[in-house]
Amino acid sequence: MGNTTLANPAPLGLMGFGMTTILLNLHNIGLFPMDGIILAMGIFYGGLAQIFAGLLEYKKGNTFGLTAFTSYGAFWLTLVAILLMPKVGLADAANGHFLGVYLGLWGVFTLFMFFGTLTSARALQFVFLSLTILFALLAVGHLTDSENIVHIAGWVGIVCGASAVYLAMGEVLNAQFGRTVLPIGDKQ
Repeated sequence: MGNTTLANPAPLGLMGFGMTTILLNLHNIGLFPMDGIILAMGIFYGGLAQIFAGLLEYKKGNTFGLTAFTSYGAFWLTLVAILLMPKVGLADAANGHFLGVYLGLWGVFTLFMFFGTLTSARALQFVFLSLTILFALLAVGHLTDSENIVHIAGWVGIVCGASAVYLAMGEVLNAQFGRTVLPIGDKQ
């Protein structure tokens, strides 16, 4: 018999989510234009890597991880499609208000997922709470055509993405060293 211990796929999904979220929100605060860097990260790291992590969570029997990572991976793929399909003639440009509805639905989903984190590490709770706030602000910003609210959302998104990166690195380093290197607020 070989080693039956499975690696933790969550850091992969958290890094894909976190780094892609930071890049998109650097755009939302107005620092960089929407370009191929964000779109490529959305497809490959935010999208495909998260879906891969979610499928690995399935193997571990983690319904929450499966649902979160595959859903947010699909979010990134759909967002890239929303942005790219008009450029290749497959759809009209997205209606800004309907984009607000899309983001609002993701906010409702994320709020329910946040409740699922209440028995988990505090760092994971923070990721989902800040993501809920991010989606709410983005939805309101698009529904009201408020660039200022989208800019505020961008700052929340940078914090949210950075918190996911921190959690991912906490899980990797804490497991690697067999002790708490980066505290993540483990639940007892």
